[in-house]
Formats: sequence, C-alpha cells, structure tokens
Amino acid sequence: MNKLHTMRDAFSMITALFIIILMATASMLVLNMSGKMVKETTAQFQREQAMLLANSYTEYTLLAVTANEHNTTNCLNSISGTYGDYAINVNISYIAKSTENTTNCATVLSSSVTTESTPLQVIVDVNVRYPDYDQPDDLNMTYHKRSLLKI
Repeated sequence: MNKLHTMRDAFSMITALFIIILMATASMLVLNMSGKMVKETTAQFQREQAMLLANSYTEYTLLAVTANEHNTTNCLNSISGTYGDYAINVNISYIAKSTENTTNCATVLSSSVTTESTPLQVIVDVNVRYPDYDQPDDLNMTYHKRSLLKI
C-alpha cells in the first residue's frame, strides 16, 4: 500500500505541474494580447487627434486668409501652432490670375485655372507631428492633409 500511495502522489504532482504550466502559458498569451490592444488604441487615439487638429487648422487657415488682405503685400504664407505634444505647421499657396494684385504673395502657383466666379484659390498643406510613445528613440509621426479652398 505504501508503494501505491507514493505512485498516486507522484501522478498528482505531475498533473499539478502540467496545469500550472498550462495556466502560465495562457496568462502570458492574455497579457501579450492586452498589451497589443493598448498599443493599438493609443496609436488610433493619436492619429484621430492629429486628424481633428488638421481639420481645425484648415478651417482656421480659411478664416485667417479671408480676414487677411491678400491683395496687398501682406499675404499669409504659413501658420504654426502647438497643442500638447502635437506641432502643427500650415503652408499656404495661392492660385490666382496674374491680373490681380495677389502676385505680391510669396507663392502664386498658376494663373490659368481660376475663373471669374472663383478668382482666388488657396492650397492649404497641414502637417501635424506627434511623438510615437512606443518607440524608444523619440520617433515622430506625421499626419498630412492637403486642401484646395476657394475664396
């Protein structure tokens, strides 16, 4: 009986070790998946924030260009700003007829694509840079949006 009792204890110990190893493997898999989900959620949040900032700065640029007297030498060529870790740079290019006084602007791209109903058009390039927190080397991500606005 003593030998039979020892065999049962050994079998129970092997079964317990197998279950512990199985549970540890399952726990590692769950932790790995949850870490990846957190990383993806953070990246998606940052990209959505950059998209919203790009839309906001596009609308702000339209407001600033229409408020600015673009028919003089006072043309608006760029806007920059920050929001937390986000750096926003806006480059503005004008499309106008050469007969208008907008040739004083720094970047007049063309004079053949405008019509009488839309004498001035503006190309707005918005670049939003933000840090990628998952990269150890301080790598920055960039979101770019280009819009053609009719003034």
